[in-house]
Amino acid sequence: MIPRWLITLTVMLPTLIEIVDISIVNVSLDHIRGSLSAGIDESTWAITSYLVSNAIVIPLSGWMARLVGRKRYLIGSITLFTVSSLLCGMAWSLQSLIFFRVLQGIGGGGLQPLSQSILLETYPPKQHGMAMGIFGIGAMFGPILGPILGGTISDNLSWRWIFYINVPIGIIAVLLTAYAIVDPPYMKRKAGMTIDYIGILLLAVGIGALQILLDKGERADWFAADYITVLALVSAACLSVFVVYELYYTDHPVLDLRVMKNVSFTTGNLVMFFAFMCFFSSIVLLPIYLQTLMGYTSTLAGYVLGPGGIATLFTMPIVGKMVSKGHQKKLITIGICLNAYALFMLSGIDLYTDFHTVSFYRIVLGVGIGMIFVPLTTLTLSTVPKEGMGNASAIYNFLRNLGGGFGVALVTTIVSQRAQFHQARLVEHLTVFDKPYRFALDRANGRMIGAGAGFSGDSAIFRELQRQASMLSFNDAFYVSAVMMVLVLPMMLLIKKGKAPSGPAAVH
Repeated sequence: MIPRWLITLTVMLPTLIEIVDISIVNVSLDHIRGSLSAGIDESTWAITSYLVSNAIVIPLSGWMARLVGRKRYLIGSITLFTVSSLLCGMAWSLQSLIFFRVLQGIGGGGLQPLSQSILLETYPPKQHGMAMGIFGIGAMFGPILGPILGGTISDNLSWRWIFYINVPIGIIAVLLTAYAIVDPPYMKRKAGMTIDYIGILLLAVGIGALQILLDKGERADWFAADYITVLALVSAACLSVFVVYELYYTDHPVLDLRVMKNVSFTTGNLVMFFAFMCFFSSIVLLPIYLQTLMGYTSTLAGYVLGPGGIATLFTMPIVGKMVSKGHQKKLITIGICLNAYALFMLSGIDLYTDFHTVSFYRIVLGVGIGMIFVPLTTLTLSTVPKEGMGNASAIYNFLRNLGGGFGVALVTTIVSQRAQFHQARLVEHLTVFDKPYRFALDRANGRMIGAGAGFSGDSAIFRELQRQASMLSFNDAFYVSAVMMVLVLPMMLLIKKGKAPSGPAAVH
């Protein structure tokens, strides 16, 4: 019998590097642009291409595992991810990098749901909380580790090494998978399985259009751009037809949506969608706020995020043990309240808030998401039979990632729009009839003349006004996230504690 710790290591190793790769490129874009002679908007496709292909594959992963066998699919995914990582590092142009990133996203898309379903089957029902605690460490810590790792490697080595480091890890993961993972009888490769071509096409086009819309919408001023409107219509039409077709017009759906008839499963997915939307958007906003408005370096901003990630690492295993004793809903409720509190406090920070205060709120966020993720995942998937675990896990992971995408799109739009609003209101006070402004202008002009500066005091005051307007817009975004987190609480009433699947844990 293969030890559980070895199976856990086998599935978590590739999952962690895949999650890290979602965000590791973000901080390396300047290096990539300079090396490949690309523009700012062009270079962002190195991120978007990965997100689109990754988002398309995640909901398809359960079906792919049934089609070719889970072990084969897992080995194939890791191999494709590893080879494409090598090719990304060797890319000779932006176009080649984008193409290889698409392949990398296809290879990495199935790793999260496959790892989750394997862990749930490897551990007995009473230890599902611990299994999800282990999985959650990778799922939550990866987005934090990615930017720190990417910045360090790009600054000290080369951006190409953010991809090369995946190669030895991928080779080890393939060897471990070949040795440690064995499909249970119901996951063996199924001969004669019908391929749902229409469902695959509708899902791929619908999700692809939605992901591009979320990633590019704010930069294009949303529906002011014709192509954003087209993407929205295409996505809405394809996904609507997909749902109807999968439910009523095919006997072998690529994504079995009938599991959504389970009220607890559906509600659990909604809670995770909104909770992760608020959480992920906050850890995207915070470093931007610190670096653009407070002058933090990338390293110092990483130090602010780091303690929160460590708090999550410590929280999840502890919560995993507590889940086995019950009280899942209480733990989730406490976690939601902690996140709402931290987000509300972040909505009140200003340009003079000290490092330790911001770090504390980030730690509270880390503890809160740790208390939400483990029990919520256990509750949501507890009523799903093992045969349907791959399909259910694919839906769950897809909606969690989609929630993060919606969250980032929402808060970046709020920051952009509200910055303009606050600037317009603050400018109203920059008039000679306003005594505080006249006093500040006289002092600023005196300092400029004394320092021999080549610009007047009013320009310095206006720059400070822009900083203050931006600060207020970030406050608004954090406040909206806090309110949305509170609104998640009533959904907890619809989640019922399900009976875990009976029988011994599957042997892999």
